[in-house]
Amino acid sequence: MPDLPLTLLDAADALRAGATTSVELTRGFLARIERLNPTLGAFITVTAEQALAAAAQADADFAAGVDRGPLQGIPLGVKDILATQDAPTTANSNVLDRAWGAGWDAPVVARLRAAGGVILGKLVLSEFALGMPDPDTGFPIPRNPWDLERSASGSSSGTGIAVAAGLILGGIGTDTGGSVRGPASFNGHTGLKVTYGRVPKSGCVPLGYTLDSIGPMARSAADCAAILQVIAGHDPSDPTSSRAPVPDYAATLTGSLEGLRIGVPKAYFFDAPELDPQVKDAVLAAVDRMAAAGARVREVELPHAALAKEANTITMVSEALAYHRQDLASKWTTYGKFTRRMLTRGALYTASDYVQAQRFRSFFKAEVARAMADLDVLVTPTGLTAAEKTGEIDPDKRLLWPSFTGIWNLVGLPALALPCGFNDVPLPLSMQIVGKPFAEDVLLRAGDAYQRLTDWHLRVPPIAAEVAA
Repeated sequence: MPDLPLTLLDAADALRAGATTSVELTRGFLARIERLNPTLGAFITVTAEQALAAAAQADADFAAGVDRGPLQGIPLGVKDILATQDAPTTANSNVLDRAWGAGWDAPVVARLRAAGGVILGKLVLSEFALGMPDPDTGFPIPRNPWDLERSASGSSSGTGIAVAAGLILGGIGTDTGGSVRGPASFNGHTGLKVTYGRVPKSGCVPLGYTLDSIGPMARSAADCAAILQVIAGHDPSDPTSSRAPVPDYAATLTGSLEGLRIGVPKAYFFDAPELDPQVKDAVLAAVDRMAAAGARVREVELPHAALAKEANTITMVSEALAYHRQDLASKWTTYGKFTRRMLTRGALYTASDYVQAQRFRSFFKAEVARAMADLDVLVTPTGLTAAEKTGEIDPDKRLLWPSFTGIWNLVGLPALALPCGFNDVPLPLSMQIVGKPFAEDVLLRAGDAYQRLTDWHLRVPPIAAEVAA
């Protein structure tokens, strides 16, 4: 197999130095996909012919002196919940009409193409971004590249697998309650949940209308910054997309943590009985490392976090049921068993429950703003554990556990998940850096600076290392 770059920005440098071409890169990654995808279940559709044509165009543009930025000629993947003109959109379900989104690109996809990105195909997800993988639906079963018996998390599982296993250099996921950050945590790479409205969502099958976000997934924070630079910004097709200016994210990656004000909310996030001690120790060690590099750390109180988790759940399943109600009535058995089970939870909540969740949402948003008034970021674990064995997951029990991710969807804040160590299996461990509205630049600067001090994000699963050898 070819010796392929490890990070998106390494590949961008190699292309500009003439050390490789986009066609060579694309062929190399397509070969890896052919070799590993049957085992890992990352891709639903591979668009090899279209990818090679896009790569040839990128090379021609380079030769003509046209440089569209860091994504030009870079092999990427898109979660199969976004419309693409060259492949059907399935949402990993037999329910969705294959005519949905046919023949056009969602704004996020169109922006990737305009930047010269080479899209290799559509990636596996949890059905409609909800529920666990169900082999009865006929879609590929996602498997964690660090241990095939373990969960790759969801819902952006295919993107997480593909990034970690080196099948793509970056990709797009969606996040309603942790669906970018969970796969980043379990698969050992970086993932950014953006501020609500930072990236347009039109052309994406919805899960929770007021919670959904689209964000970058890649090996490093710097790679995520390069992707976000392209996909961020208002689009008139999405009235919820923000008109807030998009900063130059690369310019903010100074490598410095000096003076960064970090809050560590110990209650709920670090004292949960279900929290694996190895996760806790790794995250606190990462905070200590950041403090040694000049960050200013203090403990902070964030009351009512447990209620925020419940409010996010009520909001998500209620809004999901609103979208799926008619199809559930007519296509009940076509949905996967785990998905219909999650969707019908929405019917257990009343309209007053939903309204009360929104009232609490406003209260908690103000409470978080007060807690962060003199801070730049919060740091928490991304999840309770490292990747669990798939056969041992109890979905009902997990619903009762604390969650450290959906809280930030509820209040619309950006959150970055990045590797911070390994447990004794070994499996990747992850921390989460949470920021203020539209402060993705601060998160990316902090994550990049931490990653310049460590190499956790550069560790490669054995299955990928064997193929690359």
